Amino acid sequence: MRLLSLLILTFYFFFISSSYLKAQEKISATSQICLSCHQIATPGIVFDWKKSKHAKVVKNGQVIGCAECHTLEPEKHKDTFHHNGYKVHTVVTPSDCAKCHLNEVKEYSQNIKAYAYINLVSNPVYKQLMEAVNGIYLMTERGIKSESATQLSHQDSCFYCHGSKIEVKGLKTRDTVMGPMSFPEFAGWSNTGVGRINPDGSKGSCSACHPRHSFSIEVARKPETCATCHKGKDVPAYKVYTVSKHGVIYYSLKDKWNFVNKPWKLGEDYLTPTCAVCHISEVYVNDKIVAKRTHQMSDRLAYRLFGLIYATPHPKSPDTTIIKNKAGLPLPSELTGEPVKEFLIDEKEKAQRLSQMKTICLLCHSNSWVEEHFARLEEAIKTTNAMTLSATQILLNAWQRGIASQTNGLFNEPIEKMWVESWLFYSNSVRFASAMAGVDNGVFEEGRWQLAMNITKMYDWFKFLLNVTH
Repeated sequence: MRLLSLLILTFYFFFISSSYLKAQEKISATSQICLSCHQIATPGIVFDWKKSKHAKVVKNGQVIGCAECHTLEPEKHKDTFHHNGYKVHTVVTPSDCAKCHLNEVKEYSQNIKAYAYINLVSNPVYKQLMEAVNGIYLMTERGIKSESATQLSHQDSCFYCHGSKIEVKGLKTRDTVMGPMSFPEFAGWSNTGVGRINPDGSKGSCSACHPRHSFSIEVARKPETCATCHKGKDVPAYKVYTVSKHGVIYYSLKDKWNFVNKPWKLGEDYLTPTCAVCHISEVYVNDKIVAKRTHQMSDRLAYRLFGLIYATPHPKSPDTTIIKNKAGLPLPSELTGEPVKEFLIDEKEKAQRLSQMKTICLLCHSNSWVEEHFARLEEAIKTTNAMTLSATQILLNAWQRGIASQTNGLFNEPIEKMWVESWLFYSNSVRFASAMAGVDNGVFEEGRWQLAMNITKMYDWFKFLLNVTH
């Protein structure tokens, strides 16, 4: 088997494309060694890399190859191991990427996405919700019993997007096409979640949006990439986008657009907003930069619309665990809806962020159109918060009268689960539909109708329980 592998290796080494042979003089000797083996062991990775900008752009006399990322500062990576005479780490992190992309990594570190894992597991409210979602429900003689979910279940669920904590358990030997080799054994791997905690202590994964090993800007600019995590009932952004006028134009004309040009020019490379245009990309039109590129996605967002009981102004810090309401919970509002203002951006900052977003809208729409659009969004936030308050008042009444209990968790009983659906599904859908002009998602498709129906069901269930227990 090993002889066959060596023969194949020799074949690849001498008969790869002439363009690659020409590029070899720009590839470091260490990276050439990596490529010579990985063309056999993991050919898909090599194909992706060859087509990447890293393989074509020369920096300090050479292209960015395998070794330039995977052997960088080995002493800082807990997953560094000895591999064919080199110190290699498996998990390439934002700290590695920062050697060339310092501004992008710095901006991303101020982004709520970078804290997605921490904000989930270090918030007792969301941690309970995660357990309620992923926990195992078993039927016993005394009724339904809930058991805690395993880490593998969490990784297959919430951690897929929020990120996991990657820890090195040790080394493990396994068979490869090159024979037995030892590699790090991880807990929390594989994962490319946006708030992943890496072995070097850094947060996030650039490959969540720029998939390795092509690290394509084209992929990152397309809404389908965002859909990986922004598609479900709790975050229906992509679903709303697909039925919006912007989405209809995108899907009709995207084959004629250019997703790789820099600068990315409105009117020449694309014709309507994508997720990236509104939230991240440099907006360039008529030889002028209208909005600067940013990897801090909140730069153009005045409100935090989803994942919260009530929509509020955006938090000041990406680490939302530092927020404390009157009940001592890390939530940006009280259970009765009042925002915890000291932890949220002020009116001046809200106005500045709204102005930045409106500037992009005004490239295609009149001022009156844009102002009316954002007035409707303000109303959607106001009305959904009011409906959420109604649902919360029913739940608080149920707790006070002893027909539901907080002692066994906030999300275990039917009336509590209906309460969650009110704000996590239906209120979110209304807000996203308003913000992104995907109207029906805010009406009959998980929107206002379901929000109202859910509250009436909560109240009927409350009255039923009240009659049964009293």
